[in-house]
Amino acid sequence: MNTNSNTTTPNTITQNVNERSTEGVVPEKILYTVKEVSTIMHTNTGYVYQLISSGLLPALKLGSLKIRHATLMKFLNEYDGYDLTDPSNIEKLSVSA
Repeated sequence: MNTNSNTTTPNTITQNVNERSTEGVVPEKILYTVKEVSTIMHTNTGYVYQLISSGLLPALKLGSLKIRHATLMKFLNEYDGYDLTDPSNIEKLSVSA
């Protein structure tokens, strides 16, 4: 009779597969640099700094300025449909055909 504690059951196989499936997977980024935000928004870093200094895009400083993923998503949702060309003069977007 085998009394080895390393016996394999269907539950341990499933657990091992689940553990392996997350190995090497990079979780969603939580923090972005100003450069990364500018790339995501298809703009330049100066504009991102302008959004931060105007208070429209909150940031935190951890060595350099960082923007949380959730903060960026909130900003994009909140200002969807607005013209942000000049952050000091935000207007509802008007599109003419």
